Amino acid sequence: MKKKQEKTKYPGVYIDEKGRFFYQSEFGIDRITGKRIRKKGRKDANGKPFASAFEANKELTRLKREYHKVNNFSNYKMTYEQFMNQVYIPYYQTEVEESTFEVREGILEKIKDRFGSMSLRSISIEDVQNFRTWLLTSKKRGGAGYSQSYASMVFGVFRQSLDKAVDMQYLEYNISKKVKAIPKGKAVVAYWTKEEFEQVINQIYIDDFYEHLNFVMIWVYYMTGIRVNEGTALNWSDIDLKKKRMRVHHMLILKTRTEWKRNSYTKTEDGKRTIALDDDTINILKVWRERQLTIGLGKVDDFVFSYDGLPMIKSTIGRMLSRYAKLAGVKKIQAKGLRHSHASYLINEFNVSVLVLSQRMGHSSPEITLKHYAHMWTGADNTIAEMMAGNINIKTASETKLRFNGNQAINKQNPTKNPTKVAKG
Repeated sequence: MKKKQEKTKYPGVYIDEKGRFFYQSEFGIDRITGKRIRKKGRKDANGKPFASAFEANKELTRLKREYHKVNNFSNYKMTYEQFMNQVYIPYYQTEVEESTFEVREGILEKIKDRFGSMSLRSISIEDVQNFRTWLLTSKKRGGAGYSQSYASMVFGVFRQSLDKAVDMQYLEYNISKKVKAIPKGKAVVAYWTKEEFEQVINQIYIDDFYEHLNFVMIWVYYMTGIRVNEGTALNWSDIDLKKKRMRVHHMLILKTRTEWKRNSYTKTEDGKRTIALDDDTINILKVWRERQLTIGLGKVDDFVFSYDGLPMIKSTIGRMLSRYAKLAGVKKIQAKGLRHSHASYLINEFNVSVLVLSQRMGHSSPEITLKHYAHMWTGADNTIAEMMAGNINIKTASETKLRFNGNQAINKQNPTKNPTKVAKG
């Protein structure tokens, strides 16, 4: 009787009853759980079945070396801070955009400060729950005092770091997933109505060169709905003044006005788009370009939103909006509030369809658009109801065309000749 598996000259490498090679070996005992760690496989790192015992042994040797490197004693005592500095932060920095890393870097430091001195393997459910509670508690009560959306982001980054620790085999499981995640909550972004927008632009003195630039920026953002860093990245080569089109194919990543990078992509894959421009916007852009040309700007590769050849900074745009909002006596909004203002303008003034709005905003799907702007269509229902009134020509029959055998009491009632008059009475 043939054996189910045969040994080879390599310890831990065998041949099964069909002549196929595989490895099967114990890697040791987990120092935390006390369980034996066993590994078995029939393919190499590239997913190719072993053609010989030598190949199976080569893969087994590689796995053992990698396992012992990760699971040596020093790694069992690794602190969360060591893990973050040596493993997670370097890894994370290579996986995301530079701008994203700059935004999240502060969050990573906050988490590291919280758990830094603790052994990675000693973080408990209680530690995680206390952290969650602290994130959601106001400063007056000894908490972080963060908004729910920011607390959700911080807690999510913490959970992701432990996911990576599991992937690297520093941990058997992610302890933070035994604690409920923090919901993002509904972020409310302030925006300007058409009337508020008109009040704001009425405060701008465009004879002044810098205020003229402010007017152009506020107008273009409001009338196109482009993202802030899509607007700051605009070159005149992106504007077709004859065909009345704006090409949105870039985003600007910048630390300072002199240290920046113009990426040839937008926030999402569907963000690359071409936007139709109205005649008012075209005329405003033509006048602005002529004015830029008088000081040596306005060439094809020059920034549209610039007074000195350098791009505008988001914080500068934010301060500009606050200044004019105060003068106009309207609520302050963030730079991204102009994008929401554009959506509100199209929905409330023109009852634009969700599909058209989705394409104009550069969303990956209409569902994303509805998620952010569905509440803005509430007024459109009243407009539709008003338009429906009188649209149907109501003319009923002068006598019955049916043989009715129902309740005779109903038959004896006088029929209503004009149902619309009853409704009015």
